[in-house]
Amino acid sequence: MRDLLRLPKAHLHVHLESTIRPGTLREIAAANGVPLPRLHAPAGAGPLFTGFRAFADHGSLVRSCLRRPEDFHRIAVEFCADEAAQGTRYVEVTFTAASHGERLGRLEMPLEAVLDGLAEGAAAHGLEYGVILDHSRRRSVERAWRTMRLAARYASHGVVAIGMAGEESYPLAPFAPVIDAAHDAGIRLVHHAGEACGPASIREAVEVGRTRRIGHGIRILDDDELVAEVRERGIPLEVCPSSNVALGFADSLAAHPLPRLRAAGLALTLNTDVPSATGSGLAGEYARVRDAFGYDDTVLAEFARASIEASFAPADVKGRLRREVDAWLAPAEGRPSHTGR
Repeated sequence: MRDLLRLPKAHLHVHLESTIRPGTLREIAAANGVPLPRLHAPAGAGPLFTGFRAFADHGSLVRSCLRRPEDFHRIAVEFCADEAAQGTRYVEVTFTAASHGERLGRLEMPLEAVLDGLAEGAAAHGLEYGVILDHSRRRSVERAWRTMRLAARYASHGVVAIGMAGEESYPLAPFAPVIDAAHDAGIRLVHHAGEACGPASIREAVEVGRTRRIGHGIRILDDDELVAEVRERGIPLEVCPSSNVALGFADSLAAHPLPRLRAAGLALTLNTDVPSATGSGLAGEYARVRDAFGYDDTVLAEFARASIEASFAPADVKGRLRREVDAWLAPAEGRPSHTGR
């Protein structure tokens, strides 16, 4: 088994606010006089989260700790260091910019500080990056418009897409004018779907949301026709196995539908989503999948290549990463391959 830290990886589904180092969050909360959210469940108390709503509410508490430009700048710099340490070579990090900006009365400040921090951290650690601005389905259409306008304004500074996230029971239909305007303006769209809700949410993301990728999508297998359509259109899934388990959308890693998604011929990328909830970085996620399903290095390289292809990285970056994955796998060329279950 090769070193997964050395496997060149693209990371496409990870929320910045869920990557903050515990020590950093403690220091930021103390500096801003904000109560520190629980970082771990008390001994014997069970999991930290009892469902998606509890997880989302906890995320709101974490976001409330961030107040100053230096807070946003710091978490972005540290994010780059932590991703590079996992062997990530290209990352698309999701950030709820408009929510922070509205909360603090300075719409552009959080995004500008994050972009400055990413530029600094990426240069220091040899990382390529893009930013996806997300918007909760529970929030207003007016804020979604602000998110789209931020994406348009900062596209030349690293913003690569916008997307709808949050509780999937809230439909995309009210946001259709924003989605259509973004599409017409050349802004890419990437939505969460098919995690808490079934195939209908995925179809809505494709048809109403014009999505380029599907965030999660693990419930697509409940609709054979949709599986065929998504496969034929080459729409990749951003699969986050450990997150699905932590938030109660899969009973265990062994019970996760990843092998069945792969058997269906879907384009699959591996991601962490919320590392603070799973305790795993991207290399760790690859290792967990390897151990759970018996996948060999050939399959892990397959996931890495799929992530590269599904990314919004420039063509030259994709080409370089493809070659680096080939080089990582090259010593095993010609040996028998066991692709796992």
